[in-house]
Amino acid sequence: MSFIKNSTILITGGASGIGKLMGSMAIDKGCHVLIIWDVNQQLLEQTVAEFSDRLKSVQGYLVDVSNTEQIHTAAQRTIEGNGKVDILINNAGIVVGKYFHEHTHSDIDRTMSINTDAQMHVTLEFLPGMIKRNSGHIVNISSAAGMVGNPKMSVYAASKWAVIGWSDSLRLEMQKLGCDIKVTCVTPYYISTGMFYGVKTSFFVPINKPEAAVQKILTGIEKNALYVRMPLIVYTLQFFKGILPTRWFDIIVGQFLKVYHTMDEFIGRT
Repeated sequence: MSFIKNSTILITGGASGIGKLMGSMAIDKGCHVLIIWDVNQQLLEQTVAEFSDRLKSVQGYLVDVSNTEQIHTAAQRTIEGNGKVDILINNAGIVVGKYFHEHTHSDIDRTMSINTDAQMHVTLEFLPGMIKRNSGHIVNISSAAGMVGNPKMSVYAASKWAVIGWSDSLRLEMQKLGCDIKVTCVTPYYISTGMFYGVKTSFFVPINKPEAAVQKILTGIEKNALYVRMPLIVYTLQFFKGILPTRWFDIIVGQFLKVYHTMDEFIGRT
């Protein structure tokens, strides 16, 4: 069991959205040190100032996680200042929300860099210390889109599929090496933050509310869950995708549940 209380927690993309909410709830649960990495300096400063009224040790680092050098520099400063990170939450992410042929090469590179590569690069900075201490917890925010393709989410889905595969492999490696390092992969359906503004869904597959989603994530961390999925129907995706012919699955998910139309009116952050 991982304890949020008295722990040192690092959250990438922690100055807005569910990253900020996870930081807030971690403070409520008694974390000892909260470290926030974010690319937006104004939001970072505001969040650090806001949280500092509730927790003595809140640290903010301006980091573009698509830049490996910035990751390395920030990680060294983080380790020098704190000695360790107990719980690493790889949360930073972006979505473009276009048909694949409308993407630029830059859209592809940046999406894969932030959503996938960054999680591996950030983890690589802190994992050796965790292995040396034989203690730590890595939390990777993926998506239900990492299990089911969706129009206007092709590159995003690719980036999240990669996170799931890497998370599983990393978890198995830690087990094989006998390391007491936990890996939790989070695969939620849409969460009603600004990132997915404009998304429409059906009654049968509700959009997650941020507060409830974050509570489930933190509870999953505390219970050492291998996966945190939400809503409950997401737990059935792999089963039905495995047993149903692809076209049947498309009819059920695309036409009946209308998942393939969720991005039709997507706007995103403005």
